[in-house]
Amino acid sequence: MGEEVIEFVLDGRSRVATYMQLVLQVKQALRVGLAQPGDQLPKVRQVAQSLAINPNTVLKAYRELELEGLAEGRPGVGTFLVRTLAGPSLAHQADLREDLVAWLRKAEAAGLGREDIAALIDTTLRTTLDAPPPKDNS
Repeated sequence: MGEEVIEFVLDGRSRVATYMQLVLQVKQALRVGLAQPGDQLPKVRQVAQSLAINPNTVLKAYRELELEGLAEGRPGVGTFLVRTLAGPSLAHQADLREDLVAWLRKAEAAGLGREDIAALIDTTLRTTLDAPPPKDNS
C-alpha cells in the first residue's frame, strides 16, 4: 500500500474555498510527480485536526477528487490516489525546478517579496502564454 505523501496547508487570505484548496494541492502534487497512483491521502481526522477545520470539509475535498477520478475511498482503510496528472514533461521538471529555484533566489536577492514575485510571475504568464502568437510579417 502507498503511504501518505501530502501535507496540506491553507491560505487564510485566499478567496478559494477551503475544500478546493485541498483539491488543488492534490492536483498539483499529481501534476509534478510528488504524489502518484497508490499513494494514500492523509486520514480525514488527521487533516481536520492539523488544519483546525471541520472533517466534512476534508470529506468534501476527497469526494471531489473521487468524482474527478483521481482518488478512491476504501472503507476502513482510507483514500488512495488512482490516477496521475503528470504528463510527458515530468522528466524535464527537475531541471526546470532547479532553474526556477535559482531565479527565485535572484528575485529575493533583488529585494522582491513573495507578493512581488507572485505578481511578476502571474503577469508574465498572462502576457506570455495567454497572448496570441506574434504575427509573421514576412
